[in-house]
Amino acid sequence: MINKIMTADEAVAGVKDGMTIMVGGFLATGSPEVIMDALVRKGVKHLTVIGNDGGLDVGQPAGDFAGKTARGIGKLLENHMVDHLIASHIGVNPKINEQIAEGTLKYTLVPQGTLAEKIRAAAYGLGGVLTPTGVATPMETELDELGREKKVMEIEGKRYLFEMPLYADYAFIRPSVADKFGNYYCSKATKNFNYVMAGAAKHTIIAPEKIVEVGEIDPDYFAVAGVLVESIVEGEKKWQI
Repeated sequence: MINKIMTADEAVAGVKDGMTIMVGGFLATGSPEVIMDALVRKGVKHLTVIGNDGGLDVGQPAGDFAGKTARGIGKLLENHMVDHLIASHIGVNPKINEQIAEGTLKYTLVPQGTLAEKIRAAAYGLGGVLTPTGVATPMETELDELGREKKVMEIEGKRYLFEMPLYADYAFIRPSVADKFGNYYCSKATKNFNYVMAGAAKHTIIAPEKIVEVGEIDPDYFAVAGVLVESIVEGEKKWQI
């Protein structure tokens, strides 16, 4: 069996300036912090980042686990590594509005369900998805995240927006448990985008909280097959949000 286990720094070695990355998590719940830290150390710039939101800012409260450091995508924003954020919500991390006002950050808002479906379309090799979300609103005429015009289609008398797949160079994911082949599952709220992003990028890197031997856990427990996973990063701490 190929050894997929490596350090976070080794896993992000191929990330270059200007690439597009996906980051799992919902307000940093389930974000791969050890990988975000490695990206900060690497110092890549001009990234396009796809995620639910912009993570958490420095000192921002997170339930009973108020942190003194940024979390999730917030670490990348804190270090001015992001040129374009594609997300469904940007209202929590103040760094986003600050950088938009400075003219250093572009953002594209995508409805959360549409965002998930666009990513899923990429992962499953689909040409796109039809959604009624946004019909008869300015979304019909707005360009998508890549500057493409949107198509409106009518099927059986109902109008839909045709949304194109959303791909990335890297997908960074935080499972709760994975085996050494990369089969993994996520607990509770950490599932969020950590399932749908697997396979939607050229490279899928996971940072599990726990790594077990192949066969140690019944395969039925795993939600995502390791065949989609290129590398497994050690050192992720237990989820605390």
